[in-house]
Amino acid sequence: MVLEAAYSRLVYAGITPKVIGKCPLQIFADVPQIELLQWLARGSLKQNLLRAIRLWVWLRSLYGEGQDQVLLNDGFTLADWRNAFFSSTHPKGEAIPKLHDSNCHCAKTIAAWLFEAKTGLNEDDWMRSLLAHAKISNLDELLQQRLFAVTRRSLQADLQILAALGWLEYREQKYHRVKQLPSRPTTTTKLNHNELHFLNQEDLAEIAQNHAQQICGVQRFFFKLDYVSPRSTIDQVDEWQHELREIWRQTPVPPVRLTYNSARLGNVVECLVYPVCIYYVQRAVYLCAFGQSPDRKTDWYNYRLDRILEITPIKWTNSAIPQILQQRYNKATLPNPEEIEGQMSKAWGFDFYLQPQLMLLRFDREYSDRYIQYTVRHETFEAISYQQAQRLIRQHTPQGLQQQALLKVLAARSPEDAYYRVCYRHGDNNVVMRLRAWRPKAEVLMPWDLRRSIAADIAAEFLLYQVGNFL
Repeated sequence: MVLEAAYSRLVYAGITPKVIGKCPLQIFADVPQIELLQWLARGSLKQNLLRAIRLWVWLRSLYGEGQDQVLLNDGFTLADWRNAFFSSTHPKGEAIPKLHDSNCHCAKTIAAWLFEAKTGLNEDDWMRSLLAHAKISNLDELLQQRLFAVTRRSLQADLQILAALGWLEYREQKYHRVKQLPSRPTTTTKLNHNELHFLNQEDLAEIAQNHAQQICGVQRFFFKLDYVSPRSTIDQVDEWQHELREIWRQTPVPPVRLTYNSARLGNVVECLVYPVCIYYVQRAVYLCAFGQSPDRKTDWYNYRLDRILEITPIKWTNSAIPQILQQRYNKATLPNPEEIEGQMSKAWGFDFYLQPQLMLLRFDREYSDRYIQYTVRHETFEAISYQQAQRLIRQHTPQGLQQQALLKVLAARSPEDAYYRVCYRHGDNNVVMRLRAWRPKAEVLMPWDLRRSIAADIAAEFLLYQVGNFL
């Protein structure tokens, strides 16, 4: 009993121990937070809330631990599960069961399922979270309904949904539990640092873990995201994310045809790509995809979700699929998020598929000491000496006249200023925006063409402010 209790505590803390000498136990101990219920709803959570909560209870009964799990054979039918889950007096007919036994699971209200001690959910906090996600006017009344006061047909539909989501396999007219539980939004009663690794930065994950909980009933930590996308497109962005989640659940993941309104081209184009992952970068949400780019110059491209007009899955047998993508599919080497992360770690810039180049930067010493020193820009962003800056210009500016010009510029600068080197993605708009934000306290010394481009921008900008008299 002591071992079982310890195991249960580990499970509900989000840790699943391994069983030596046997197959790993498949334990479902997820807390019914809004993210999980939205995933189970497969659409509008407002319309499908009760079913989503019921599916969560189903999963506890199939993969839970201790009293949560019902005893079933490897292959089972709805009748087998019903007999094991409900009391012996539970009606076997087609009608909605009446309240016949206070100890039968069909008598238990939604609130009782959600806010029992084992879930650790605070009812007020959970309701506020739900109402922020879906406007449900009669939520208090809804929570007092009996969750399993439904027909046999509804329960059969639940089973079919679980099979469609990959939680069960249906063969030989019976349902079978799977060996590997599907990936899904995971939330336990306490934020788990391992579940926040997608934030990429350990410090941000640590902050979220330590401060996301309320203090004496007051929320003190807030995470604000500024969207460049207009509010009118946010719902569409959510829809695309939902559709992509459904696509990524397929085996194999299919390629898609994107209809894309390209700002760079000023035109609507179609691209056949393999969707890899989603990033939130610089106030917008992007789909990283491999195959065709809008200008057909690169194999990779970051598509802004609010500019996608249509996503259509296609078959791998489609002859229009780009050859390089088809080859990677045939060789079972389709791109993955780790490939993108590896490329982004090599050079500064979100457009990881652009050519990397070395940049040499100079900052005013006072500005650097206040705002640049002790900050993290990129793994390759590092402070160097004045003498190292001279050597970099000689090594990386092969054309003699350009090299002499840059050395002359450097000679006119103070050795006491702050000099930095960084590997960046040449042409990345996010890098250019950062450089503009640093002006005039920062100067790009190298490469030559980037320096010239910035100079041209500054000259054009100066003309805008030159007209008129200034007092």
